[in-house]
This record gives sequence, C-alpha cells and structure tokens, in this order.
Amino acid sequence: MTRIFSLLIAAFVALSACTPQTTTLGSDGKPLPTPYKIRKSDTSKIQFRMLDSVNSLRSASGAQPVQLNAQLNAAAATHARDMSVQNRPWHFGSDGSSPLDRAQRAGFAGALLGEAISETYESEVETLAAWMDDPGSRSVILDPKATSMGFAWYQESSGKIWWTLDMGS
Repeated sequence: MTRIFSLLIAAFVALSACTPQTTTLGSDGKPLPTPYKIRKSDTSKIQFRMLDSVNSLRSASGAQPVQLNAQLNAAAATHARDMSVQNRPWHFGSDGSSPLDRAQRAGFAGALLGEAISETYESEVETLAAWMDDPGSRSVILDPKATSMGFAWYQESSGKIWWTLDMGS
C-alpha cells in the first residue's frame, strides 16, 4: 500500500512539472513583474504596516514617531489617483496643484514638509526601501520636524500601483 501511494505521489509531482507556465511578456520581450494585488480589506493593514516601518526607520535615525493623519491620507489618495490619470509620477496635480495645495484642500492645518511618490508593481515595503535609497525621499521620511503622515495609493486594473506618502508637522 505504501509503495502504491509513493508511486501516485511521484506521478503527481512529475505531471505537475509538465504543466505549461504562462508568463506575460512586455513590449521589450522580457517577463512583466507579478503585480502586488491589493484588496479593499487590506487598506488599514497596509497603512499601519507602512506607519510601523516608517516609525522604525525614524527611531533608528533618532527622530520621533509620526501618526497617521486623515487629512494627509486624503491628500495622498487624491494625488495617487491623479498620477494614474496623468500616467506619470510627479508632484503636481493635473490641475497644477502642488502637494501643499492638496494638503490644504484636504483640511490639513499643519505644515506640509514633503511628499514621496512612486509608480510601481511592488509592495509598500519594497517602495519604502526604494524611497530610502533616494536622498530626497529619505530626507522627507526622516524629517525630524514631522509629526504626521499621510499614505495612500491607487492600483490600476493592470496591477500598477501609484503610491503617495505625505509628511507634515
């Protein structure tokens, strides 16, 4: 009985290796990355995972922790969606708005210190790592004056994610 079971398992493993692998290729002929899929139910988990990660980095650099701010979250969400509409990652809105304009429109009464943006198929943790490798984004995230953070994204049906992080005091 054990021999038959072992043969069946071996046959199953051999057959599963024969199934064709489907890889989507880009226009350059190279495989496209596997998109990081975000569900609506993941929103608070992702925001708090980013907050914890940012605060760990800030603590390691001697800066005080920040807290999520609803108005900065709203400003970040507006800009993430707008970058998708414009199909380019940059700090100005399709209406010419700056990060400061968007924070004020969202009702943020403090000072906006900076913004980090990204267009990617990667997770929030991988995006944070890329931001920390960029001197400008790194200085925004580690700004010792920061007390508030806004973080949001927009994911297209293709899987592409537009991330926005705003820091304020």
